[in-house]
Amino acid sequence: MASPRPGSNMSAIAAALGVSAATVSNALSGKGRVSPELIEKVRAKAIELGYVPSLTARALRTGRTGVLGLVLPDIANPLFPQIAQAIENAASNAGYGVLIADSRGDIATQTEAIGRLLERGVDGMVIVPRRGTRIADIGCPVAVIDTPSTPGNTVSADHWEGGAQMGRHLAELGHAKVLLIGTSISSNVQNDRIGGLKAGLGPDAECETMWIERVEAVSGEGCPLGLADKAAAGFTAFAAVSDLSALRALTELQRAGIGVPEMVSVTGFDDLIWSPVVTPALTTVRMDMAAIADLAIAALMRAIESEGEPGGDENEVVAGRVTSETDRVPMQLVVRQSTGTANLHASSDARTPNKPTAGELKS
Repeated sequence: MASPRPGSNMSAIAAALGVSAATVSNALSGKGRVSPELIEKVRAKAIELGYVPSLTARALRTGRTGVLGLVLPDIANPLFPQIAQAIENAASNAGYGVLIADSRGDIATQTEAIGRLLERGVDGMVIVPRRGTRIADIGCPVAVIDTPSTPGNTVSADHWEGGAQMGRHLAELGHAKVLLIGTSISSNVQNDRIGGLKAGLGPDAECETMWIERVEAVSGEGCPLGLADKAAAGFTAFAAVSDLSALRALTELQRAGIGVPEMVSVTGFDDLIWSPVVTPALTTVRMDMAAIADLAIAALMRAIESEGEPGGDENEVVAGRVTSETDRVPMQLVVRQSTGTANLHASSDARTPNKPTAGELKS
């Protein structure tokens, strides 16, 4: 096999296969009438010759850079690298590269990040907005991934129904007094998850919502949340709207000597990579990020391809935002060891966490 030669171009591939350069171009771009067999041969020869497409030449020829932008609200949160990976994979399958920017949870930084990506000539953008912000027309097609209740949302997980699934799971286990734990009241995603949890638990359940940012505003970042007192007051389940908050709750309860799930249950959202390996393994709700990414990128591709073309779908782009064939993707309840049957004596047990159970007394 020939050694890779970065300078090899389409003419070299065409000469090696005895076809025209135009045929090679169509085969590599997926356009024109080229048989699947010839496309496979062209791509194999391109790899053999070390062909690297020129983005500059592509931009001059098509008016497009072949690059998408991705704006995330907090790359330090382990959820968002998973989203980035799914978006990059879907974009790569569509023949696009991805430039990533981090808004670091700040509205001004989010605006600056969008501006920097536009300066680099991206053909379109995927934005996971900072909590509670709306994305205006920025001059290129934009797919927004937030929650179906967010105005301008393109596609996202069905966070409300995900919460309802978890609520029904806890109700089936007999939990009727549940503490709902959110991080920020300004988050549309978290509010939808909490709304779904309440709906799933049913009208007879007693629910109280704790917003961590409000607790920390009074007591300081990383402060105890007072969950042992909540358990002593009769709360038998602690339903967090993220796995990070669920881990915080789990750790605080265990340090107070309150067994999970023997005395209380703890649940989360997102099924982060460590959720199956903590002790006990965390019951949570999983997003289908691959499906969400595929739908978002497909919507962007339709908008990008139709820009400037006569007869393009006028409904495809509204103020820069693109629409998907569906705006929501079902979530999946993942039941593990952190949930169990409601301990109706959790109040007294929590006050004396080392007290033996009835079964232990009998044995």
